[in-house]
Amino acid sequence: MFTEEIKKSLERILPGVEISLEHPADLKHGDYSTNVALAASKLQSFKVSNPKELAGEIVKKWQTAGLPDFVEKIKVAGVGFINIWLKFDALGNQLVEVLREGENYGRAQKCAKTMVIDYSAPNIAKPFGIGHLRSTNIGQAIYNFYKFLGWKVVGDNHLGDWGTQFGKLIYQINKNPSQNLTIEVLEQLYIEFHQEAEKDPKIESEARAWFKKLEEGDKEAKGIWQTCVDISKKEFDRVYKLLGVQIDYTYGESFYQDKMEAVLEDCRKKGILKESQGAQVVEIPGEELPGMLVKSDGATTYLLRDLATVKFRKEKWQPDLFVYEVGADQTLHFNQLFKICEQLGYGNKEMFVHVAHGLIRWKEGKFSTRKGTTIHLKEVLDEAVKRAAEINQDSAIAVGIGAVKYNDLKQNPRTDVIFDWEQMLSLQGNSGPYLQYTYARTQSVLAKSEFLISNFKINSNFKLLNAEEIVILRMIYKFPESVKEAAESYSPNLICNFLYDLAQKFNLFYDKQRIIGSERQDFRLALTAGVGQTLKNGLNLLGIEALERM
Repeated sequence: MFTEEIKKSLERILPGVEISLEHPADLKHGDYSTNVALAASKLQSFKVSNPKELAGEIVKKWQTAGLPDFVEKIKVAGVGFINIWLKFDALGNQLVEVLREGENYGRAQKCAKTMVIDYSAPNIAKPFGIGHLRSTNIGQAIYNFYKFLGWKVVGDNHLGDWGTQFGKLIYQINKNPSQNLTIEVLEQLYIEFHQEAEKDPKIESEARAWFKKLEEGDKEAKGIWQTCVDISKKEFDRVYKLLGVQIDYTYGESFYQDKMEAVLEDCRKKGILKESQGAQVVEIPGEELPGMLVKSDGATTYLLRDLATVKFRKEKWQPDLFVYEVGADQTLHFNQLFKICEQLGYGNKEMFVHVAHGLIRWKEGKFSTRKGTTIHLKEVLDEAVKRAAEINQDSAIAVGIGAVKYNDLKQNPRTDVIFDWEQMLSLQGNSGPYLQYTYARTQSVLAKSEFLISNFKINSNFKLLNAEEIVILRMIYKFPESVKEAAESYSPNLICNFLYDLAQKFNLFYDKQRIIGSERQDFRLALTAGVGQTLKNGLNLLGIEALERM
């Protein structure tokens, strides 16, 4: 509310000037700051070119026109910034809002927009690797953010259940058809194929031939493939249950086998499908290499299946936004995909977003399934729960899984993450357990009191606040803004940053100030309840359980 109202107020006196607001790092400089004078000074319509002088004129004009009723004062700072302070009464009313709205604090009303988000997408015939953890966690968080902001959100788990790798597996399985297949065995067969192919490259062509049979509906090939799918899905379901993740739909690549010809026909109608050395390709504006849709041997490509996926999603859900939470190594693929979608009229470029996450690494380097040095996610989660039991035996799963998730989400999605057990499970630093512990602390305080949230009102003592109380009050109101910013930038780490900062400020307040039995007991209990509710709402958005006791 504050952000939008301040912008509207400034727009009335500065029509045509883009208004941007930020929160100063130091609260001494106000609750908001704007560089609107710097932006306005570049326009010829203003006689004053010096940003600082112009900022002074804007301040006078704004005060004359009337500041929003929740603004205490405004002041020129630096080379032309305008700092804005909110009234304490307005901040206090925001605290009341948190207590009244509860789990809905920060939630927006439903809007008419729809987003389809493609995330997780593990590969069939491989155990759920830690490499897919980022897509699952970040994708689920983005899903939660947009749903919280009123969008209709559709999650689609685009399983990797098709492609030439299945020709390799079928080739390996046929060498010993009587073996007992498990997810671990399937992974080992894949590794062994590449080891053998290094010695005998000819088996690559045999694997391609098996995949061609699979595409043509060969009974033997399809039966082996289905066995691989069934084994894998059973394993994935166990991991998703442990992570507390449920994805709306699971349409694997194989689902689109009968939908690819329609895409090729669309390409023909647009006149963009060409033949190149026996393959069918689409030339992409601004790109040196064309996008291959059908190989020279007639096998379809991942790009064609993804185009069919976009066409299907467009017709089924009419989304305003297509989001793909997939690793950065697929950047070229999505660049091609989005540009071809534009050519075909499936959507404009603003409708397609690739959230390209970095890798999870050991200190020694990245993981690789082909070389057999990957780590299985189930092993990581089991180890996290085991270690978390030393912190909290009763809630080991919630603490351990929360630690793994938060360690991932607190990083910028685009950077690599180093796996560090000690830091991840620390109760002292920027970690999931630290936030869970802080929330549990707020609930412990409230449980010891007879405080009724519904009875709390702002009173005359409200302005007699100390430093620790003021910084918390001047932060809680920013939560809805943080959710909106995190959603629009596809960056869950912004919510993590906010929650960690809030938790630190509350723990300082807790350590320095008496709550129960103090002169301002009701206010401090309300502040504690507000912090707790905000932490809980934020943790819920991250998919991390807020523990009542720890």
